[in-house]
Amino acid sequence: MTTSATNAMTAPRLGVAFVPNQPPEQLRSLAQAADAAGLDELWVWEDCFKESGIASAAAALAWTERIKVGVGLLPVPLRNVGLTAMEIATLDRLFPGRFVAGVGHGVQSWMGQVGARVESPMTLLREYAGALRRLLNGERVSVAGRYVTLDDVALDWPPLTPPALLLGGAGPKSLQLAGELGDGTLLTGALTDDEVREACMLIAKANSGGSSASAVHDILATQMVATGAGAQERLDAEVVKWDKEAGRGIGVAGDAATIAASVRRLASFGVTAVSVQPTEDEPDLAGFINFLGREVRPLLS
Repeated sequence: MTTSATNAMTAPRLGVAFVPNQPPEQLRSLAQAADAAGLDELWVWEDCFKESGIASAAAALAWTERIKVGVGLLPVPLRNVGLTAMEIATLDRLFPGRFVAGVGHGVQSWMGQVGARVESPMTLLREYAGALRRLLNGERVSVAGRYVTLDDVALDWPPLTPPALLLGGAGPKSLQLAGELGDGTLLTGALTDDEVREACMLIAKANSGGSSASAVHDILATQMVATGAGAQERLDAEVVKWDKEAGRGIGVAGDAATIAASVRRLASFGVTAVSVQPTEDEPDLAGFINFLGREVRPLLS
């Protein structure tokens, strides 16, 4: 049975994204609303030069009781692998089973702005993912790669159970690497259904012959969503902000049944979790989150 077929048999998890076009001080109310509404996950982003993913995740975990919190994603050129391992391990032990992190290339223009851009992002991510996984497994690691160098490094407080390692990617080579090395893949945002389907096929093919030990490769898709009055107009305006053309099938606008159908459609391609991205001008963010948890999520079972 293929990875995509296995994934499609299970109801997808439903979460919400705290997009850093909102000020950090709004995170607490959003996280607590998502927790109370019964959503499965809250995803925070580490976009330059907006908000720290680790700081945001730590605060959201402390403010909530049960919801999983993920960072999508930590840009590896910006972060020493030893530091990333320490931060993931610390949060995993503080909040067992509730934290998940993804790593990836980061936006290359942003990496260039801070002097962190590398000649071969693929080589860096491969070296980084391998070293990070070994550190989180509690191993003592020495490596001398092109970009990653560790000399007899081990975490004093590794995770009690090694957490899943997710990789992010957009291009075919990055998606194949994520399928090969990761326990899951974070898809980039603002994708059409056809683009999500193609990405899932690439990941499944790579995962079938890769080194990941996961029985089911987790695939997280981000879906722009609008509901209520003027939903389609607000969605179209949001899509344009992400340098995409409105009317190409990016995102979904409508009632709970329409939104649930779009999530199930993504799941049929192999997506295991959907992170809903509200529009920047969503007039009632708390009400929107409650709508997702109370009206949309029950329709996915």
